[in-house]
Amino acid sequence: MQKILIVDDSPTERYYLTDILVKAGFTVTTAENGEEALLKIKEDKPELILMDVVMPGANGFQVTRTIARDPELGDVPIIICSSKNQETDRVWGLRQGARDYMVKPVDAELLLAKIAALGGA
Repeated sequence: MQKILIVDDSPTERYYLTDILVKAGFTVTTAENGEEALLKIKEDKPELILMDVVMPGANGFQVTRTIARDPELGDVPIIICSSKNQETDRVWGLRQGARDYMVKPVDAELLLAKIAALGGA
């Protein structure tokens, strides 16, 4: 697992996550919203997606569901990284097709451990 797509409308969050992942040896691309993410996924399929929930346009739950139900993309694991920290949010995210759910601010070591558990570096 080398190619990771970060989907987040916050430039600060994209930079923070990119920095963690690049230092760990991953190739990172970013998208600012769900629509851009879906275009990038079709152009160059990532091996993992880190998905924010609260974004303009389609939210992360909707985009996760769209990806999970697509026969060509459904095998790409998604980890939701959100400031929404309620148990109901986590359960809903997993029901939409996410493999895991992390609350921001994301802990770098925990993120890398979750990626490793999914078959990453």
